[in-house]
Amino acid sequence: MEDLLSLYRRGGEWNAEKVAGAVGHLDARTPCDSWDVRTLMNHMLETQQFFARSARGQDVSPPSPNPPALMSDDPEADFARAREDVLDVFGQPGVIEKTGPSLAVAFSDQLLHSWDLARATQQDATMPEGLADAAYGYIHGRFTDEQRKGLFKPEIDVADDASPQEKLLAYTGRPPAL
Repeated sequence: MEDLLSLYRRGGEWNAEKVAGAVGHLDARTPCDSWDVRTLMNHMLETQQFFARSARGQDVSPPSPNPPALMSDDPEADFARAREDVLDVFGQPGVIEKTGPSLAVAFSDQLLHSWDLARATQQDATMPEGLADAAYGYIHGRFTDEQRKGLFKPEIDVADDASPQEKLLAYTGRPPAL
């Protein structure tokens, strides 16, 4: 099994491709209720900052349903900094062990929202090999119905032989085939 830092790094590389392809489409609608691409990207930055700061032991609030404007005129650089910050803090000895499932959730969140970004901007939304399966394994069944309310839409049923990406999307309330 690939380690979490490598999974996060690979997911981050895919995210960088999707961010680059979305820069010219900041007003496009996303699969996320009432969010355009700009709002989604600000949420993604806020979420990754939350995980990094939380891992450092800083007192931080969870990401808001109304994300602040964090994105500069250079979204690709903003996302590269956020990604490196997460990799740096979680790469410190003992941090992954101390923070429990935080990096797994950060990885899964980044992956799912990169899919949202790809869908919103008509990019290829096929996740790189192995990433959807890993994310599904990390988050499936980890959230109570009450916890899901703030994170995901209701789970969608898929066939037993659905692909890992279809299972991940359906678990988080995203229709696997749009």
